[in-house]
Amino acid sequence: MRRLFCLAAATCLVFAADLPKWESVKALGYEWEVPAAADWLAEPSLLEMLKIGPAKPEPRRPMQYALAKTKPFKKVTLEVDVKRTAGKSLILVYNWQDAAHFNYAHLSIDRADKQIVHNGMFHVYGGERVRMSGKLGPGTLPTEEWTKVKLIVEGSHAWMEFDGQKHPSLEAYDLSLTEGRVGLGSFFERASFRNLKIKGE
Repeated sequence: MRRLFCLAAATCLVFAADLPKWESVKALGYEWEVPAAADWLAEPSLLEMLKIGPAKPEPRRPMQYALAKTKPFKKVTLEVDVKRTAGKSLILVYNWQDAAHFNYAHLSIDRADKQIVHNGMFHVYGGERVRMSGKLGPGTLPTEEWTKVKLIVEGSHAWMEFDGQKHPSLEAYDLSLTEGRVGLGSFFERASFRNLKIKGE
């Protein structure tokens, strides 16, 4: 059972025992830390999340993602081909510090103004995820085909680009998490990743 102690309405502490115990896989030129290696297909040219995670984790935040084994980035550009598989969405993690403190970009078939918890930039700081970005703009994964995406993080500022253009619902500022590691995954649906490039400092 996950145990929470809330110091204030928006601040909760999570016991370390309740957080994932990471395992390692190798794919896309990197070693990755994942909650369970058996849940992933890891090949030289493909990383795929096979197992659907809990639909309603508590606190409400992503738990199924792979973290690249790198030092924390202050600035980073992540380019990758993504594909949702038998689902509606997937995520790119950035400024990850631990399993209770990180940000992520949520890419979805849904428009943000129709589904507020989809297609946006989100912040996790000890409790449930909170939306940081605006709500305007179309869904980013309209088909189940491969889609080339780019995540750019410059300290407190992060945004997504598609075909060289910023997406209006995928840009945000965060002054509390300004550096960290990056990752690939999904909230609780299957997703695939290929052609990865990570450049940063």
